[in-house]
Amino acid sequence: MALLGTGAVAIWHDIAEEGRDTFYAWHGREHMPERVAIPGFNRGRRYVALAARAEFFNLYEAENPEVLSGPDYLARLNHPTPWTVSTVRHFRDVARAVCRVLVSTGEGAGGLIATWRYAVAAESSTRHAEAVSGLLRELLENPHVAAAHLLAADPDASSVETAERRARGGRNAVPPWILLVEGWGDREPFEALCRDAATLERLSASGVVGEPEFGLYRLQAVAV
Repeated sequence: MALLGTGAVAIWHDIAEEGRDTFYAWHGREHMPERVAIPGFNRGRRYVALAARAEFFNLYEAENPEVLSGPDYLARLNHPTPWTVSTVRHFRDVARAVCRVLVSTGEGAGGLIATWRYAVAAESSTRHAEAVSGLLRELLENPHVAAAHLLAADPDASSVETAERRARGGRNAVPPWILLVEGWGDREPFEALCRDAATLERLSASGVVGEPEFGLYRLQAVAV
């Protein structure tokens, strides 16, 4: 199915080994329920890597982008719980983007997700969005694809300094563009489709700068 709203927060990160058990308990029992309880937040999902540089990918879907810069969300970010403060210190190599959903289509929510994060030349933004929209429509014709989405980061909203961010420490990378493709079948054919050279060439030909960062993930948890 399409994403539940036109706003999204996409987060990739690793976790220090000594904080792993705490992370799982905190994320499932406190953090995800806390986030989806914020007015305008519709769903949270956590994925773990099958083939990716970052071990975890988290996706929060919101009614619209305004929710993600609104007072309710910022209040949570600026008043983290003690459990949050003690847990996020174990985060490593964080990439986080507050996004507008440009394209979202599909008939289901898959247990697999492929992510690409990348940059696009400013003068190519419109052409890129149009080209990727066509690519996603074609991918949806494949029986292994459940849904596909194109997100564009809001650099200002993604870079707001909050108490939670300060507790986490370290640099927060902001990927400007994000492509997500969800799969609902077996890993092998879905991964082969996502790594197809012709597909990647079409993506790169639409104004992409540099090499997109690819990751393949399996769903671990959902909160609604």
